[in-house]
Amino acid sequence: MKIDKEDLVPAGQSILMSPGEMIKTLRELKEWSQLDMARVTGISQTNISAIENGRVQIGKERAIVIAEALGVHPSSIMFADYISAA
Repeated sequence: MKIDKEDLVPAGQSILMSPGEMIKTLRELKEWSQLDMARVTGISQTNISAIENGRVQIGKERAIVIAEALGVHPSSIMFADYISAA
């Protein structure tokens, strides 16, 4: 059996992000400061910073509140594996 190079499909790229990194990325895409996020979510700016920098775990309840504010599903934050076709 001969394999034609034109039939091959490139492998996808995978980027692993922590929940904090994903929150920061989504927040920045909305052009929000941490203070803006704090106002919308009711979570203090200090806690937002600690979550984004991995100093505290996000927890289920905060993930839901933050996801709703950012307009994404909570799993997008908690399981922030990004897969893209090459």
